[in-house]
Amino acid sequence: MSTTSTKDILLDAALMHVPFDGWSDTALAAALADTGLDATVAKAVFPRGPVDMALAYHARGDAQMLAALQAADLGDMRFRDRIAHAVRLRLEAVEDKELVRRGMTLFALPPYAADGARALWQTADHIWQALGDTSQDVNWYTKRATLSAVYSATVLYWLGDTSEDDAATWAFLDRRIDNVMQIESLKAKARANPALSRLLQGPLGLLGRIRAPGQAGHAMPGRWGGRG
Repeated sequence: MSTTSTKDILLDAALMHVPFDGWSDTALAAALADTGLDATVAKAVFPRGPVDMALAYHARGDAQMLAALQAADLGDMRFRDRIAHAVRLRLEAVEDKELVRRGMTLFALPPYAADGARALWQTADHIWQALGDTSQDVNWYTKRATLSAVYSATVLYWLGDTSEDDAATWAFLDRRIDNVMQIESLKAKARANPALSRLLQGPLGLLGRIRAPGQAGHAMPGRWGGRG
């Protein structure tokens, strides 16, 4: 049995227990009992136990979103609608809201907060890459930070949404993206204004030296660019 299939089998078995027991050792033990797998197998595929299991579930949702995005016809959509569609596809990949609610409880704990933040950032990064983002400067970071904020706010709203087919959530998402687009419009106007452009020349020049990760052989998450 491959590592990937073992991970999927355990994760699938755990999903029926997580709504009641959370992403916990109890849910993992129940999954082991259901599948008949040995605890050493769980240790191999989920070294940190429940937190790695929760992260695997999040990564699965991202993969399902990307597959749906690849199959979708986005040609006639405005770019802001493509972003909204990607976020909606990501949420629609969730079988039970309680799985996400329990995950948020886990990642709110101090030892796992960084894991949760990385998972959220990864989702935003997947969306931007799938939509063809080619930014190489500070915009690489601001786009992902902004989308992470939009996505996390939408998830919180969605968890409490009782409207039919989550219609209220999709309206909320549209409003959040409209807000972001208004900010981008203001930024463009500021750059086009000669007086403001001169005023911002120093700060913008400094930010312009920031590069996206992976450029020029740098493995760190971003770098400062310079001459020589």
